[in-house]
This record gives sequence, structure tokens and C-alpha cells, in this order.
Amino acid sequence: MFERFGRVTMTAAAGATLMLTIATSPASAAYDLPPANPYLGPVGTATMHGDAESSDATPLPGPGVGSVRADFHEEAAACPTILQGADGFPQALCTKITDRAPEVLLLDPNSGNTLASLDLTKGSLLGGVYAYLDERNRMVTVDGSGDLLHIDHQRSGTGWKLSIASRTPIAQAVTAHCGGGDCDHVASVMPDFDGRVWFATDNGAAGFADPATGAARAVELAPGESVANSISSAPQGVSVATDHALYLLRADSGGNPYVVWRRAYDRGPARKPGQLSWGTGATPTFFGPGGGTEYVAITDNAANKENLLVFDTATGNTVCSVPAVDGTENSPIGAGNSLFVAGTYGYPYPQLPANAGPSQPASAGFTGGMTRIDVTGSGCTVVWTNTVPSAAVPRLSVADGKIYTIGRHSPLGSGSGGSGSAGLPTGSGGVTDTYKYTVIDAATGKVDTEQQIGATTIHDSLQMVGTIAPGRVQYQGTLSGLFRITPG
Repeated sequence: MFERFGRVTMTAAAGATLMLTIATSPASAAYDLPPANPYLGPVGTATMHGDAESSDATPLPGPGVGSVRADFHEEAAACPTILQGADGFPQALCTKITDRAPEVLLLDPNSGNTLASLDLTKGSLLGGVYAYLDERNRMVTVDGSGDLLHIDHQRSGTGWKLSIASRTPIAQAVTAHCGGGDCDHVASVMPDFDGRVWFATDNGAAGFADPATGAARAVELAPGESVANSISSAPQGVSVATDHALYLLRADSGGNPYVVWRRAYDRGPARKPGQLSWGTGATPTFFGPGGGTEYVAITDNAANKENLLVFDTATGNTVCSVPAVDGTENSPIGAGNSLFVAGTYGYPYPQLPANAGPSQPASAGFTGGMTRIDVTGSGCTVVWTNTVPSAAVPRLSVADGKIYTIGRHSPLGSGSGGSGSAGLPTGSGGVTDTYKYTVIDAATGKVDTEQQIGATTIHDSLQMVGTIAPGRVQYQGTLSGLFRITPG
């Protein structure tokens, strides 16, 4: 299936052409990717989790295991979403530190410097987190105005500018289930394979806007449920995880969203330290060794050890449930029949969402750790575990068989991180933890390299996703900007 990834051509700002050839190898053949969504930009760089299915896998090779150069770009904003279109321009959706309003940045592909910025209307926290790039290289998101936005970039004199190419009002559909007004906000957007733009809301509704008609429709999933993660789409439908259950939805013949199946999971007695909500921390991951979407997976929030849950996409039947990590706020990587889960238990976020609620226990050290679990004919099998203290959502490159992340290391050891008096992450005696570019062999779980790239609070990668772009470039958002990592 890798012939379609044999060559990727992208034009950079200065007119340079980036060429990428990916060889089919035993390493890449083991990790099949899900099908490409025709309404998204390039596979691997069009969504926070790489593709519509949220596989967190990419056909592109990463910077590798040799020495790297890590250039930090201060943006005075947390940048959890860094995407790149077919035209070669990276785009970041960030949340400004000063007022926590979202802004879009257009970046120079050759340096990572900001070429243009656009402020958006402040809404809910996740309104500054989840977005995607469509097939026309436009960023698609919903801001606090309640409108679905398509954001374009163009030349402007000798420079560049970002502008809103279209607005589709969807607020009425978003809030219909709770009485209108300002009672709910969009948390995430993703296109389905027919071009509808699906969304899920903070307070547990889901629906879509039809770009052909401008009509928007939604359905309440269940009273009292909320959505704190992104949504995913596959040819079989759209998957949404609330803080109580996992759903698969589709559009019926009349153009209305409906629930195909719902599966409740163990949400545990309370939110765990290192999580941002009481429930699953995972965006649903479609994966499979055949068509690439036979299964859909999340983690639960069970006490003690959280379970990796795998469901049959067509029926919602449970394929397997296996203990995976102490706790996680991350989506599993899914490729072929393999899943990779990184633990975030005890991660010291500088601040929590207003509705996060207390954790149980009230605090804990960051334990980290990662595990690979394969789906087999007899269920799920744990292949390996390691102790990597991953401070980012890891990304699997099927081109080189490596997992790329940022490791967080405390002076007291990886399990000793805590929070300082100001809520900032510290190690021993107020000394900030260090952050290391980390590469893991996906077959064995062995760490191939660790290289320090940061040692101050602004370098905290805050469990944000790293994006691998053509040319073996890795972008990693942090508390106050982003890294551009390249082979040294």
C-alpha cells in the first residue's frame, strides 16, 4: 500500500522543492496506515493526530537517531496544533497566554519563523486546540463566534496574510439541545468521507455542517455527558468519545446525524492526576491490518490500571480489553494491528480546565511509561513496555519504524516531577525539568536516542502532539511556542 507514498512533492516559501522518497521495507510494511480522506490535506500532517482516523502515524520519516538541531520559536502562546498543507506551509493553531484566545500562525517552512498571524474569537478552551487542513490547504475550525471558519493564506505585497475565506453559522445547531444562547461550544471538527464537516461539543452533542447547503444539524449524545477530546472519522462513520462512552455516528438518508452504536466504559471514581477531565483521555483511534479501520480504540479511566479498549468498528462489539498504563491523557497510536499507549499519570500541568474537578489522589509524581499492544486472533497481546517519560503525544513513522516524542526528566528521576508553588513544573529545589528529543524503536520499545533540547518552563511540551513534516522536520508545540527539529 506504500506505492502511493513513494514521492511527495511540496513547494516551500523560497521556491525550493522538497522531495521525499519512502522505500517499502520490512519496518514500514508492518504498520499499515488507514485510508486517506479526500477532504483533508496530506496524510500525516493535515490533522492534530495525523489523519481523519487519528492514527498518530505518518508515512514520513522523522529526523532520525543521529544528532538533531532544535530551534525554539517563542510565540507567547501554547501551540498544540501544528499542521502542514500540500503547498508546504506549516500552520499552527495556538492559544495566547495573555487572554487565552486562539490565533492562527503561518510559518516559514525553511525556518519555522512566523510569516503571518490571525486572531480568532475566544470561545471554549478546545476552540483553540482542534482544527484540520482541508484539501485546499485551508485551516478549518470553529471559534468563539460560533461560526465554522475556513482560513486561507495568500501573498500580500512582499509578505503573507491569513484571512477568513468563509463563515458558516452553526451556533443554532450546536446549542439546540441545551436551549440556545451560549449554553454549549464546539470542541472539535473533522470531515467525514462524504465532505460533511462533523463537530462535537463540550456538553455532549455531535453533528455536522453540509458545505453544499450550509445547513447544520446535531444530536445530543446523552444528557450529562461531555467531550474533552478530538473526534475521528473513517469510511464507516464518525467516532466520538465522551466522558462516559464511545460512539459511532453516521448521517441517515434524510441528512440527519444518528448514533449507530454506543459503548459505555469504566470512567473510574474520579479524574486522575495527569488527566484533564474525568473520563477517557483518548481521541478514538481507527486502525486495522486490512482496510485500516476495522477497529476503533480508546483507553478507559479504570482505577489503578487503565485498560486499552478495542471495538469492532462495524458492530461496536468488544474485541479486547487489556490493562495498559496507570493513566493517560493521550490517544493511542494505531497502525496495522498494533497500538502504542503512552502514560501521563501525574503529569504536572501548570493549569487545568475550569471544569476538570478534583483528582484522586490529589497529586502524584509523573510516572510515564509506554506500551505496545497487538490485536491478534485470540485478543490483545502486550508486546513490550518501557519507562519513557513521554511529555508529548508520540508519533509513529511507518517509513523508518520509529516513535518520536519528547521526554521529560526530573533531577529526582522521571517519576519525581511535581508542581511548584506557582503551578509551574519543577524538579528538585525549584530546578525546572529537562526536555529531551526521544526516538523509540517501535518493534522493541528500546530507546534509540535521547538529546536534550530544553530546560525551562517555556519548553514544556504539555502532552501536545509532535508533527512530522516532509524533509525529516519535526514540529513540537510547547507552553509558550514551538520547536522545529531537524537532523543535525
